[in-house]
Amino acid sequence: MRLTTTAQVSLDGVMQGPGAPIPGFTEPGGFDRDGWAHFDDEAGSSMDAVFARADAFLFGRRTYEVFLRSWGSWPDPGDSPIWTALHSKPKYVASTTLTEPGWAGTSVLPSDLAAAVRELKLQPGRELQVHASAALFQWLLGRDLVDELTLFTFPVVVGQGARLFAASGPNAPFELVDSRSTPSGITIQVYRPAGRPGA
Repeated sequence: MRLTTTAQVSLDGVMQGPGAPIPGFTEPGGFDRDGWAHFDDEAGSSMDAVFARADAFLFGRRTYEVFLRSWGSWPDPGDSPIWTALHSKPKYVASTTLTEPGWAGTSVLPSDLAAAVRELKLQPGRELQVHASAALFQWLLGRDLVDELTLFTFPVVVGQGARLFAASGPNAPFELVDSRSTPSGITIQVYRPAGRPGA
């Protein structure tokens, strides 16, 4: 499987809290600007198509908790590729503290995360998908484990919150392989790693 990552980001690079507040979940750092990502029909269909390609999911601990309390607790709407994928495909969590995942089909990866992810990538299938999970994405990128990055960029400045890329980290060139915009100004861009810096 290829390891693909998908993130919703604002113009100022914030990826924290794009959806509405989740009951029982407190955003870290006093963040209170949830719900800034407003999908139009075209962007929603594009996100549905992303999830429909998944054969497995990989989450960081906090993102997993958000998905568990939202998608994991909602009844089947009957017409959601996202809900269907999340409830029917294997889910893996990168965590050293989670012991009871609480969602059927979920496994906590062993402490040697790099080896575990490489083993998952060797399994047959289309995509091992990472959604949100900024810290996990940065960790995977630093170990050359990311095969593709999709950004849904919303025309809004959030002004605070966790960002997709940390203030410092590895430099990594990417190749743009697809780019389009929706009627409400959301841009959807797909990137693939383009070798080593300076290559």
